[in-house]
Amino acid sequence: MHKTATKEALTSLHDLSATDLIAGYKAKQFSPSEVLEDVITHVAAWEPHIKALYLYDPVGSRKAAKASTDRWQNGEPLGALDGVPVTIKDNIATKDQPVPLGAASVPLVPAQKDAPPAARLRESGAVIFSKTTMPDYGMLSSGLSSFHPLTRNPWDLTKNPGGSSAGAGAAGAAGYGPLHLGTDIGGSVRLPSCWCGLVGLKPSLGRIPIDPPYVGRVAGPMTRTVDDAALMMSVLSKPDRRDGMSLPPSDIHWKALEKSPRKLRIGLMLDIGAGQAPEQPVRETTVKAAKAFESAGAVVTEVDSILTREMLDGLDNFWRARMWDDLSKLSPADRGKVLPYIHQWGEKGAKLTGVEVIRGFNVTMAIRAAAAKLFCDLDYVISPVSPVVKFNAELASPIHDPDKPFEHIGYTVPWNMSENPAVSINGGYDSAGFPIGVQIIGRRFDDHGVLALAKAFEGLRGAQHPWPTPPKKQH
Repeated sequence: MHKTATKEALTSLHDLSATDLIAGYKAKQFSPSEVLEDVITHVAAWEPHIKALYLYDPVGSRKAAKASTDRWQNGEPLGALDGVPVTIKDNIATKDQPVPLGAASVPLVPAQKDAPPAARLRESGAVIFSKTTMPDYGMLSSGLSSFHPLTRNPWDLTKNPGGSSAGAGAAGAAGYGPLHLGTDIGGSVRLPSCWCGLVGLKPSLGRIPIDPPYVGRVAGPMTRTVDDAALMMSVLSKPDRRDGMSLPPSDIHWKALEKSPRKLRIGLMLDIGAGQAPEQPVRETTVKAAKAFESAGAVVTEVDSILTREMLDGLDNFWRARMWDDLSKLSPADRGKVLPYIHQWGEKGAKLTGVEVIRGFNVTMAIRAAAAKLFCDLDYVISPVSPVVKFNAELASPIHDPDKPFEHIGYTVPWNMSENPAVSINGGYDSAGFPIGVQIIGRRFDDHGVLALAKAFEGLRGAQHPWPTPPKKQH
């Protein structure tokens, strides 16, 4: 196995950050082909246990890595991520590959072209070696799917990696290379990042062009370090005219992440507003993070949640109706292939009145208004990501009740609807060593500031546990 020296210890190539890989390629210490081979060996050790990948392609990716190796040899890298191994979530279209959306009910029709985030990664020279798993239609915070095998959490194989970017979270924690791309409409990048110990950015709506665009829907990086998330953003945020909700092109200097917390006004949001109350270790980890910022000179004040029961129930109604719209178009046979939990949840959308559905949609505007008021007097907000530390791998959600599907997204979903950038970053561990994420939320469009504050937190949060290693083979 190829190893390279770091300040602390010998690190395997698959464990190196993207920034370190690029530096190593420049210095000709190792090649993209060598890195990919190390990732492939590592995947072989982990994948039977966690089942994070879909359309894994060692043959095609070896060709891409060889082309990248040749470019580096000639001093002509294609872009900022040339030769860096990357995974892409199932629901982000990649040319000539099907997009099952994690559901056995979806026909396997090859996509005609790369969706914008996949196109940007490919143009930059990234080696896309696999897609990653997700639950049915992306509507669960779980690794449970009617199409993909059950995805498990590398930190504890009996636990859930979260979702809907389930495979991306598991792959990131297991060390399937440094960069993973997820999507988030209610917490689907941040929740698996929280439960898998990763950095997961939900950018401002439109910062990363996406197709198809939808209310609150974004793509975002899932990485082990803030620097890698910023490097990925420098590529993903480039313009694409297919997204009519995308922001104007911006000249953000993503890699300049020096930011002092001194004199920043930070709100501490411990109250979830609606849903499951935070477990004690979650609360303690978030308070500890707030105290770390306070000790670095920030002015921290406790603030109330902007989410109400009416808002969470309204979103539930709106999404049920939207799900039923999709399910109602299927034949009874195909509908029978959908995960029973999702079918049961979506079916209730058929009984909602038009007024109930529009009332549900309108809470998105109420959330927006509340978030705007909150940030009139604050620069950033710190909160938990999930109210629960962990839950069992086989469950569709922490409560596992289709009548109460969103009790765990009270900290994450408001920022999708308000369009604010929010990042999950590991803040600590429970007594068994399982990671607990902290969320940092910024004003709309301050994606760079959110990452910069997360980078400052990397220096404040204390020592991190080693990443999980594959289970030993039984003899």
